[in-house]
Amino acid sequence: MFTGIIEEIGKVKAIVRHANSIKLTIAVKKILEDMHVGDSICTNGVCLTVTTFDDGSYTADVMPETMNRTNFKDLRINDLVNCERAMPANGRFGGHIVSGHIDGPGVISKMSRDDKAIRIKIETRPEILNYIVEKGSITIDGISLTVTEVSSWDFGVSIIEHTQDATTLTKKKVGETVNLENDIVGKYIEKFVGSFSAKKDENLLNLLNDNNFLV
Repeated sequence: MFTGIIEEIGKVKAIVRHANSIKLTIAVKKILEDMHVGDSICTNGVCLTVTTFDDGSYTADVMPETMNRTNFKDLRINDLVNCERAMPANGRFGGHIVSGHIDGPGVISKMSRDDKAIRIKIETRPEILNYIVEKGSITIDGISLTVTEVSSWDFGVSIIEHTQDATTLTKKKVGETVNLENDIVGKYIEKFVGSFSAKKDENLLNLLNDNNFLV
């Protein structure tokens, strides 16, 4: 589990491309301090497993499912990526619950200055927007952010100065793709409520049938 608080900006050092997967090598410094093979690193919002590492980088495999749902297909050598280690049991929960499992892509449609902040609008699919609420949480390229507005075709966020400096988001341009992860709490609630409603309807139907009522 992650929090969406970026620890370090890494740089793509190498990409080995296969038919529909890649092997990534990311140059980093800070997050190598207590790294082990098998660790989970949130890389641009994607939970990746460290397969090898040295004193200046880590390597991870990116499978077809991830390639299909993320902007990793667009990555190039020297691109910058947001990196966060998995949250320690005794760590502070500074952002929100981030799984590193991307729901889908969004496209930056507008960037504008608002005093010291930068407002960004992102267009995405209706099935992703369905879980986005004003003043709720959204993960963009691994960054935990607060939604400022939402419509039927896009949503907005406001980026403070610290986040501008500590992440890659404001370095992107209009038209570029970002990785989106909805707040997992909303998805679980919908699943549980839907299952409960379906079970209740099934029980009612069985009761009516058992008592020979016409349905």
